[in-house]
Amino acid sequence: MWELFWRFLALGCISFGGPAAHIGYFRTVFVERLKWLDEAAYGRLIALSQFLPGPSSSQVGFAIGYQRAGVAGGVAVFLGFTLPSFLLLFLLATAGGALTDSVYFGGFVKGLKLLAVVVVADAVLGMYSTFCKSRLTGLLCILTASALLIVPSITTQFAVLATGALVGWRLLREPEAAPGGRLRFAWLPLSLFFALLIGLPILATLSPNVDLFSRFYQTGSLVFGGGHVVLPLLQQTVGAALSIDRFLLGYAAAQAIPGPMFTMSAFLGAEMMPDHALAGALIAVLGIFLPGFLLILSFHDTWETLARKPGAAGAVAGVNASVVGLLLAALYQPVFVNAVFSPLDLSLAIVGFFLLRVLHLPILALVLFFSTAGVLAAILS
Repeated sequence: MWELFWRFLALGCISFGGPAAHIGYFRTVFVERLKWLDEAAYGRLIALSQFLPGPSSSQVGFAIGYQRAGVAGGVAVFLGFTLPSFLLLFLLATAGGALTDSVYFGGFVKGLKLLAVVVVADAVLGMYSTFCKSRLTGLLCILTASALLIVPSITTQFAVLATGALVGWRLLREPEAAPGGRLRFAWLPLSLFFALLIGLPILATLSPNVDLFSRFYQTGSLVFGGGHVVLPLLQQTVGAALSIDRFLLGYAAAQAIPGPMFTMSAFLGAEMMPDHALAGALIAVLGIFLPGFLLILSFHDTWETLARKPGAAGAVAGVNASVVGLLLAALYQPVFVNAVFSPLDLSLAIVGFFLLRVLHLPILALVLFFSTAGVLAAILS
């Protein structure tokens, strides 16, 4: 559990770029370096997270922790990965933006955004070679990326994933890997998920704390795709309790720091309960993350069994090919366009890609390289 906590804490400090980049970071560390799971098992976790509401990359991390050390392992992952962004956004809500206005901080962030370009590019290549071995899966990847680049929306994302699943189910069927497995739903977390979804709005009048928890729980239960998709639902969640200027400040800050976008809820919770800012931040973060984790606990074992059956295995293969296309589209928007603005930026990204892909430098060394380069470039500019 301690290893899970500190490894995800380290990732939570450097994981810029949103869910697609997080998937790349996780793959580099836990599939390639530590070999805690293979590509196929990792692909199944990604596929599951794409079809459940909640913070997709955090759900993948939670599932990795759950596989290693049970529910406590999942909680350790959540605490480690979320803590850095939670602290930064809470401090912004309570102490202002002096830190984020610093030229050194700006250069540091700039460098780590370039690192995200390198990590996502490496993940695209690695996952393409694993999940797109046939012409059909390669075509699914390219069509997915093209569709998302031309019409970037959550509707498009669901459409291409559903198409990938349907095509895979019909044309990519595989022999059953584990015959005779019985589907097992975890009814306790699933029952708790629905009990809270239905019951919290009824109990919201009991206290401001319950009302705040209910608002963010509803948001976490209804948002698919994670990342920036949560923005409109969060705006509805806060309603008139927060000015649009403060809301946009929290959104901008959430994009500028590492970790999951869902921790924007820490900023919003602190703003909505100014007299008890820490309690507000904790309640909001717990509320928005809890539904996705309950659903992972509910469907994880069932999904592992189902994904080995011929038709379902084909559907997962199709979804995985589409996820590679999703990652390819995300490499351009939002990762590349928010990090590369000059020939120097592109040169640093190319050097970093060589260091990771060819020399196999560890992530920590790349963090030092890019953060130092970003700070120096900011000072000299």
